Amino acid sequence: MENFVFYNPVKILFGKGQIANIAAEIPTDAKILITYGGGSIKANGVYDQVKSALTGRNVFEFGGIEPNPHLETLLQAVELVRQEGIDFLLAVGGGSVVDGTKFIAAAVPFVGDPWDILAKQAPVTAAVPFGAVLTLPATGSEMNTNSVVTKWETKEKLFFASPLVFPRFSVLDPETTFSLPPRQIGNGIVDAYTHVMEQYLTYSVNAPLQDRWAESILKTLIEEGPKTLANPTDYDARANLVWAATLALNGLIGAGVPQDWATHMIGHELTALHGLDHAQTLAIVLPSTLSIRRDRKWQKLLQYAERVWNIVDGSEEERVNEAIAKTRNFFESVGVRTRLSDYGVGLETIPLVVENLQKHGLANLGEHKDVDSQVVEQILTLSA
Repeated sequence: MENFVFYNPVKILFGKGQIANIAAEIPTDAKILITYGGGSIKANGVYDQVKSALTGRNVFEFGGIEPNPHLETLLQAVELVRQEGIDFLLAVGGGSVVDGTKFIAAAVPFVGDPWDILAKQAPVTAAVPFGAVLTLPATGSEMNTNSVVTKWETKEKLFFASPLVFPRFSVLDPETTFSLPPRQIGNGIVDAYTHVMEQYLTYSVNAPLQDRWAESILKTLIEEGPKTLANPTDYDARANLVWAATLALNGLIGAGVPQDWATHMIGHELTALHGLDHAQTLAIVLPSTLSIRRDRKWQKLLQYAERVWNIVDGSEEERVNEAIAKTRNFFESVGVRTRLSDYGVGLETIPLVVENLQKHGLANLGEHKDVDSQVVEQILTLSA
């Protein structure tokens, strides 16, 4: 196992009715800004629960944060926070709202152009405290330090991370996700699954506990994902999905092990160029990445085949091929297509993706830093 530092201070309020308890987590004299997306929280009752919990508090609102949140929108919220002297943020929504709120939190006290936080990885030295009420299980942003933001003007999708943007608390009430359409649940399953794979399916460093944790999350997603799609109000199935998605990227399974993230970086460029859902890009890229990088991932692929998919018969090559095929079929089974052509994207996108990765300093990806432009081209060609 490799050396690591693990730190995660996020307080989780899990289960039915937990939104009612958020007032106790926010200073009584705080000026609070509620951030949210397109307004679904007003249709599903979450907004009313939040407002009721904050009765008597000094509350402002900022809606309209997009899926793949836009820098241009977030900067409007930054100005509002500065003008009104707001000192606590409350993200109410899915991963995009939480990611966007992290950027707002970091940008408010930032001196200079806030885009530098993403484009130049400028250090974050202060941030407005915030909490989260999660309404979509997918990204794990509710319990980590990561944020991904899109600059719409230039079609750039970049990320930053800082321990200063850990949420102070996150509410995970599975019932708030019951009204989500199947597309978003399917996307969430694929997103969480790929988060685990990027930390697990690399090479062995004799970290059996992390491996078993990762495998347990994958198997839970395989078992509970179809259940919650078939019956969206099955509380137990949805609760298991919500918690699995959070644990997939809260730092625990990635501590002390090598990580990949090539699939995510390639996927970010596809989203920026073509507007695809984040999970759609992951479903396109991951199976092809596993196929192209199989020699470098061989032992973990065999372990994955046996422990996650119970594939024990046949030659090593047959087992690896079947495990990759089952991964692709699982994504398809939860409603997320796995080919570029499924989304009307052709091979002409490949040089654009390669160019943008180089522009963003991501010319050498993967756990071995050997996923270069040629390999990216191979992966996307296979993804056609």
